[in-house]
Amino acid sequence: MRYQKLDNQETHWKWLYLTRKAREGVNITRYLEQSMAEDKIQQLTKLEHQTEEVKQWIENHMSLDLVIKLDQAIRAKRKRFFNAEKQTTKKKSIDLDYAVWHRLSRYSRKMKMTLSQTIMYMIDEQESKVLYESQIQAMKKNLKDLLK
Repeated sequence: MRYQKLDNQETHWKWLYLTRKAREGVNITRYLEQSMAEDKIQQLTKLEHQTEEVKQWIENHMSLDLVIKLDQAIRAKRKRFFNAEKQTTKKKSIDLDYAVWHRLSRYSRKMKMTLSQTIMYMIDEQESKVLYESQIQAMKKNLKDLLK
């Protein structure tokens, strides 16, 4: 495993995930009866900083349909958390209009690159073009000076 598991932190992330799902109206419990489910959800909300009790609640009361989704969410959260520690692996985001993203995406597929690689390539091309133009201007100036 590449990313370290931090038990207390991951249990807190699980608690946050489950309480968010409960607020969204998803039945996070195994129980079909509404009053029983609400009772268990209230019980979970009171356990925020009690790691062992949250684990017990998850084992005893969480819906079996959420097991895989919860594991996937925690795995993604763990990856984002550890990647955010280093500047080089931290994800950055930019807002693009759909038309711009679409053109960039098409160009990336054509070049067989990722979006980030394509952007870097385009920046490098622009910088080399500016450098080339400045060299041409300097050569023209030198030629004019020589021809005088």
